[in-house]
Amino acid sequence: MSTEGPRRRRIALSAGLIGLVLAFPAAAGPDPTRDVLWMALKTCVLAKKVANRTFPCLSVDLGGEDRPGTAVLRAPGEPTHLVLMPTDTVSGLESARLRGASGLAYWRAALAARRLVSDSLGDRVPVADIGLAVNSAWGRSQDQLHIHLDCLRPKVLEALGAHGRDVRKAWAPFPVPLAGDRFQAMRVRAAEVETFNPFAAIASLPGRRDLTRTSFAAVATRPDDPEPGVILLAYRARRASAEDIMDHTCAIAQPRSPRPTG
Repeated sequence: MSTEGPRRRRIALSAGLIGLVLAFPAAAGPDPTRDVLWMALKTCVLAKKVANRTFPCLSVDLGGEDRPGTAVLRAPGEPTHLVLMPTDTVSGLESARLRGASGLAYWRAALAARRLVSDSLGDRVPVADIGLAVNSAWGRSQDQLHIHLDCLRPKVLEALGAHGRDVRKAWAPFPVPLAGDRFQAMRVRAAEVETFNPFAAIASLPGRRDLTRTSFAAVATRPDDPEPGVILLAYRARRASAEDIMDHTCAIAQPRSPRPTG
């Protein structure tokens, strides 16, 4: 018996249900534009459940007993700019639940998702040059946790190359500004990266504890660093946005013009 008819009906049902999701505005807050990503994510989850498809997401993991669900979406009009989101409702990095097992799971998923950015560039940019960032409550445009993934700014990579090896395991000021902001920095050794939870680590950031004004980013150590791993960067400000260290045009992927001779 042919399965083509039932398959088409499932796809049609999926399309119809997705249309219904998109037709209704979010009711979680007074400004529906702050739920755009959440509505897109719900569409992806529905498509995955009904038709085993991920569109409009790049990937959807519905989760299981050992991990929460996640999805990866591409920012509109920005080919290298991806965001990883929980499929459960999580407001942002200030959520207390992130300092436990859920935060660790999202961190691991985000680290793995860096490969999607590198792949989209035909491996012209190594995974080590792809950063992660989470903005503060006032510095973000959406009210569902989303971890930004994209290329790092060339100047940020230069600063990390010059000063990254001086970063230690405890929070301390990074020697120079990055994208105009003064960050605290700490090193996470390679052997500890998979069991590290940045959402818990930023709770011990020096100064007044206010996670709604806190933003963090994570970058790989440079190839010549004698102690490989990850550098966690964080700072506090009303509209703190560690995403600023990223370059959504990904200039480092562009071929360099030859220097004039003679």
